[in-house]
Amino acid sequence: MGSKTSEDDRRDHRDTLTSSDDAPYSKKIPQAGGLPRGAHTARDGDGTSASGGGDDDSDDDAALRPLAQLNPDVPSNETELCKKRRKKTKKKKKKKSAAVHSQQTSPPRIPLSDLFPTADYPEGEIQSYTRAPSAVAELHYNGVQEAQDSEFFCNYRKAAEVHRQARKWVHDTVRPGQDLLSIAEGIEDSIRSLLGNSGLGLGDGLRSGMGFPTGLCLNHQTAHYTPNPGQKAVVLQEQDVMKVDFGVHINGWIVDSAFTMAFDPTYDNLLAAVKEATNEGVKATGIDVRICDVSAAIHETMESYEVEIRGKTFPVKPVKNICAHNIKHYQIHGGKSIPFIRNSDQTKMEAGEVFAIETFGSTGRAYLRDDIGVYGYGLQSNAPLAGQLPLASAKRLHKTIRENFGTIVFCRRYLDRLGQEKYLAGTIVLRETHKEVLSRGDDY
Repeated sequence: MGSKTSEDDRRDHRDTLTSSDDAPYSKKIPQAGGLPRGAHTARDGDGTSASGGGDDDSDDDAALRPLAQLNPDVPSNETELCKKRRKKTKKKKKKKSAAVHSQQTSPPRIPLSDLFPTADYPEGEIQSYTRAPSAVAELHYNGVQEAQDSEFFCNYRKAAEVHRQARKWVHDTVRPGQDLLSIAEGIEDSIRSLLGNSGLGLGDGLRSGMGFPTGLCLNHQTAHYTPNPGQKAVVLQEQDVMKVDFGVHINGWIVDSAFTMAFDPTYDNLLAAVKEATNEGVKATGIDVRICDVSAAIHETMESYEVEIRGKTFPVKPVKNICAHNIKHYQIHGGKSIPFIRNSDQTKMEAGEVFAIETFGSTGRAYLRDDIGVYGYGLQSNAPLAGQLPLASAKRLHKTIRENFGTIVFCRRYLDRLGQEKYLAGTIVLRETHKEVLSRGDDY
């Protein structure tokens, strides 16, 4: 999910159409602190966008407790689950083989643990670096990351496979005439089924689940819109361009990947532009590569495309003030941003970091501004303690959020699933010798 750059200048723009396409990557950082994300809408002018957000609490109110403390009977990470599965497989080979499924259902309802009983999840696409990383970067990677590779990649590759299977179902089944709320709930139900985790138990949402609320943005809406209860139903139309953006996390390691759907061939070139721009951006990444160089590759590719709409030709432009970004542990926006336009940012990518390389192209003015509404919410790492909240209902809500989401961004629909009331007030890893495009699939 794209991070929005800060802009003092808020100009008024007419409607535009945008498209997005992305791929993901991350760094293992012990601290997390997600920020709530608002509803962002790009309005550019006769265009389209595509993409390639009482006294009832006597509990311990000091920050977020580790998952092991919330539920001591549940393994605290995917590596432990993987190890246990391997041991069980050795002891009970006959029983285990009888329970294994060879094919996924539609919609996806078979947990990945049944499809991959040995937890040997597929690698992402392996790409060579365009230039060799420095010896210092390799030493840093080996010293900091190597001991954590098994857990790190087990978590990430499983999350990536969940994302691939969920989006395959989207490609196969989502059609005009369906309402956005049903589409979002279908995606999220599929992800929870694939993870084998409904997210309703204490601490379940911290173990695995949605990386952020499902984004379904039509036409001029660029990013950070999700359908919520009580809103007017929005039905997908034949002429719509829809950006689909959702994330999957396992133990706080988030795969963030988006794609665009269009049912009118008029927009094929727009979708091709953001897809190729994303691929070129991924190719440009690497250890010690400067952000400005990745941005330049994205910008040049995007501007090489044109789209003809109703007899008029429009150049495809990169959206100016939304960015690709790095991802940290339990934190979808890690602090580094990669604009889609040429810039002079000399910040370097580092070994072990994870980035969501996503691009947004538009046939309009390609400038994004905030619209009304709230996309999602999330605790900050320095959020106030529940004991400092004045109302019992606020303390109860804070406790629910802390124990089920932590700093993962959530939306009103997720609170509804947990029975809460009265609450209203695409990934790549930079390895030492190559990069792995975790989210790569047959579609993009």
